[in-house]
Amino acid sequence: MKNLLKLTLAILVLALTSCGSNDTGQLVGVAKRPSWKGINPYGMVYIPSGTLHIGPGDQDVSNTFVQRNKAISIQGFYMDDTEITNNEYRQFVYWVRDSLARAYLDMFIEDPETGEERIDWKPRIDWEGEELEDLFYQGDDRFAGKKELNVEKLQYQYEWYDWQKAAYDRGNSPRNSFIKRKTIKIYPDTLCWIRDFTYSYNEPMTRNYFWHPAFDDYPVVGVDWHMANAFCYWRTKLWDSYQQTRGDGINSENFRLPTEFEWEYAARGGHDLAPYPWGGYYVRNAKGCLLANFKPGRGNYPEDGGQYTVKADAYFPNDYGLYNMAGNVAEWTISAYYENAYSFIHDLNPDIRYDAKDDDPEAYKRKTIRGGSWKDVMHFIQTGTRAYEYQDTTKSYIGFRCALTFLGRSINDF
Repeated sequence: MKNLLKLTLAILVLALTSCGSNDTGQLVGVAKRPSWKGINPYGMVYIPSGTLHIGPGDQDVSNTFVQRNKAISIQGFYMDDTEITNNEYRQFVYWVRDSLARAYLDMFIEDPETGEERIDWKPRIDWEGEELEDLFYQGDDRFAGKKELNVEKLQYQYEWYDWQKAAYDRGNSPRNSFIKRKTIKIYPDTLCWIRDFTYSYNEPMTRNYFWHPAFDDYPVVGVDWHMANAFCYWRTKLWDSYQQTRGDGINSENFRLPTEFEWEYAARGGHDLAPYPWGGYYVRNAKGCLLANFKPGRGNYPEDGGQYTVKADAYFPNDYGLYNMAGNVAEWTISAYYENAYSFIHDLNPDIRYDAKDDDPEAYKRKTIRGGSWKDVMHFIQTGTRAYEYQDTTKSYIGFRCALTFLGRSINDF
């Protein structure tokens, strides 16, 4: 009887200690991990993993040093099918504007999970109220008596993590030494339309290009490399917030600028060594029609149908479904520009970065741009042509599009 009582007690203790546990003594992994359903971002197309021979698409003796032939492999990723448009970038500008106004109006609520204050987006903003007067031009800064938003106040802080520095530090420094933050003005530099062309009348573009509905679907310009990165950071935060409300699990990756080699791979549309996104060797089709928005001949800007930029989805897309990978606007990449980069980059997802500071020499601030623009001759719209601009420079012919790394072997696995 005593032994039976001990056995009963032992069983009871065992049952209590294992209550609520799925532990079976087997290696089964951690239970209740976040769900992952994959992602198919609106306005993006999937670029499958593959190989690419980077370098000039045609004989180019003068560029053999900066565009040496090299075989590389690229991981699959998503890319925007068009350049980011004025209206898409305006969503970012309006978000910053509205968040600033709500901060002025003290519209905050406490996050029930973290206890931190966050912006309350539900109340309506009274733009005529006296509390927001500081957001508008005042006194002598007003033009023609108009009440206009002071765009200098539209500033946004974005963050990034220096993974390269952290990797080589090998855990010797605190984590916060690798977290970088930068506050920038995010309103497009509309005056670049005048500054880029001396003795040229482009004031109507300065006055109208970013805000007028006629240009909503045209690519945004006048954004420097930092502004493009800030947009990607904000877009990631926007998506993450939406996913949290739906309980969709975790995000796949961060929106970012493509590397210059991802860009070249995507531009070729699956046709290795193709000098242009459409795969051919010529910039006209069989009927003699131009296939991109660039500068044919000398000074004949409107021959291709666009005096300046054209709509972001103009002309036919390449075989990946990407529009205007040649011409229209050149595009920022995340990569730093070095003339001899092809000599030492890796052949697996190659990329080269340099986090240039504001007081660094100008040569350190060069970032690779690709694709050529509406004001460039045909050499610059080739898929293999490399060019650069300084990271803190705004131009009327440079825009960008976002990329998103795909997690997994192939989208066909789902």
